[in-house]
Amino acid sequence: QVQLVESGGGLVQAGDSLRLSCAASGITFSSYPMGWFRQVPGDDREFVAAIDPSGDITFYLHSVEGRFTISRDNAKNTVYLQMNSLKPADTAVYYCAAGHAGVPTTQYEYDYWGQGTQVTVSS
Repeated sequence: QVQLVESGGGLVQAGDSLRLSCAASGITFSSYPMGWFRQVPGDDREFVAAIDPSGDITFYLHSVEGRFTISRDNAKNTVYLQMNSLKPADTAVYYCAAGHAGVPTTQYEYDYWGQGTQVTVSS
């Protein structure tokens, strides 16, 4: 059974940092590209960042580039999202996902999803 479990969300002030983690089980983690998405009520799920299976290639949503960093530890079956200089506009539920090829940037290219972790940034 595939499980992706996010952690690390919370309530912070603008300018603060958070690191999200996503622990995977039930898949050969090192074979999967991984991604982070976010969603606010009433909106579609939005791509945030993705990383290839080896960790060498990353893509970011333009508005988070330079502030967020995606990384992975294949020995620990975990993907991370380091979020710095957080803004109120970053407030959302953040989801990690395991894709099936390349470095996907749309939700339709991902096979497995976590339950999400809430990030709230106050002004």
